[in-house]
Amino acid sequence: MKNLSLLLNVVLILAVGILYYLHFSDKKGTDHKAKTIMPAAVSTVGNPANGRMAIAYVELDSLNDNITYIKQKRKELEAEQHNIETEWESGYRGLEAKKNEFLKKGNAITQEMAQQFQGQLLQEQQQIDEKKQLLSQKLNDKSYKFMDEVQKNLKDFLTEYNSQHNYTYIFTTGTGLDYMVYKDSTMNITADVIAGMNEKMKAPAK
Repeated sequence: MKNLSLLLNVVLILAVGILYYLHFSDKKGTDHKAKTIMPAAVSTVGNPANGRMAIAYVELDSLNDNITYIKQKRKELEAEQHNIETEWESGYRGLEAKKNEFLKKGNAITQEMAQQFQGQLLQEQQQIDEKKQLLSQKLNDKSYKFMDEVQKNLKDFLTEYNSQHNYTYIFTTGTGLDYMVYKDSTMNITADVIAGMNEKMKAPAK
């Protein structure tokens, strides 16, 4: 279904501008205890210690592919979407079968019978379409709720993460969102984010 393509693609779940920048003006003391996750390498050009901006980036495609909770939820949403489509198609096949069965009566079909059958068929078609629309809306609501959950957890994680790393900006990069013509791989904190988000958003055991 068209509505759900953006929701099942976590590049969009994590979204345009999820944290297009994360700015912290206050510097933390050097005696602050180190976190479990180690910082990505920072070049001397962008090191806050020399008074210049420190910039990092996160690859959204990698988050999509490597955060267990996101992968699990995506499969659940895809399965629910498939069930909705299957039920809708089955309903239409049922209408087609009813129509073919009715037409077998041939010349015995009067105008009144034809009009009555057509009205009944249209009513059943409307019910099938309305049910699909209702189920699809519920799925969309569930998907948006999931998107908000991921965004909130990512923002919370990066806020905590950045309290130790003091980046001035953290950019996102990914399919359809990559506007940086050059990226220094030492500024890539994606592995840290994947590890931290997998810990923060552990998928419930089946």
